[in-house]
Amino acid sequence: MRTIISGAANGIGRATALRLAKDDGARLLITDRDEVALAKVAAALQGSAEVEALAGDLADPELPSVLVERCVERFGGIDSIVSNAGAVTGAPLLDLEVEKFDLLFDVNTRPTWLFGKSAFHHLKASRGSIVATASVSAEYPTPPLGSYAASKAALLMLIRQMALEWGPDGIRANCVSPGPTITGITAASYADPANQQQRSSAIPLRKVAAAEDMASAIRFLLGPDAGYVSGHNLVVDGGLGTALLALSGAGSGLSPSR
Repeated sequence: MRTIISGAANGIGRATALRLAKDDGARLLITDRDEVALAKVAAALQGSAEVEALAGDLADPELPSVLVERCVERFGGIDSIVSNAGAVTGAPLLDLEVEKFDLLFDVNTRPTWLFGKSAFHHLKASRGSIVATASVSAEYPTPPLGSYAASKAALLMLIRQMALEWGPDGIRANCVSPGPTITGITAASYADPANQQQRSSAIPLRKVAAAEDMASAIRFLLGPDAGYVSGHNLVVDGGLGTALLALSGAGSGLSPSR
């Protein structure tokens, strides 16, 4: 499978690259703005998959088309895109600066559309698939990450729109929405056992996810077992969303409104 993976230097992107490299014939173009860490991932993949690494910042709207062109040049086409790169910045909406608001949409939302637009004809030829990494924050407001939650909610709708418009061309588009997950960004927070225990206690499965849990979900959506799945948001949160729904009082025996 010929796949572009963004945000591949750490966390979910790195785990996804390592997971896809286990498949026979894996050919991966990996990208991240952290050139040093990206090179380490590329080295780890050598011998398991054919790999091309190209560093860049997806806040640059020209980068997705460059990556698509390079993937086609190197591997002869594209079968799948994992649009995983993202940014997080925290501030209450009243204090949020316009530049930071725009940055999150530039990195968290726009690249998925640009990847799909640039790769459309190649994905049509391969009857390929796009999987974007969203977040449970797309469904639940997450102070003080208002602009982050909004950018991920927009990503969910973008994926649904792509699935609707491009489905007749054989292209599938889906999201994976991680719950609390240990990644390079969050590792410092979860390094405190008390903090990790506190967060785990709110999750029905009583544990914080590993990046590999998300990689497995992404691999499923890319593969043939999900061949009739499109426009779907696969929430991988250990049941956290169900717990939050229970706390809201839903399903408490009250009659539904009409």
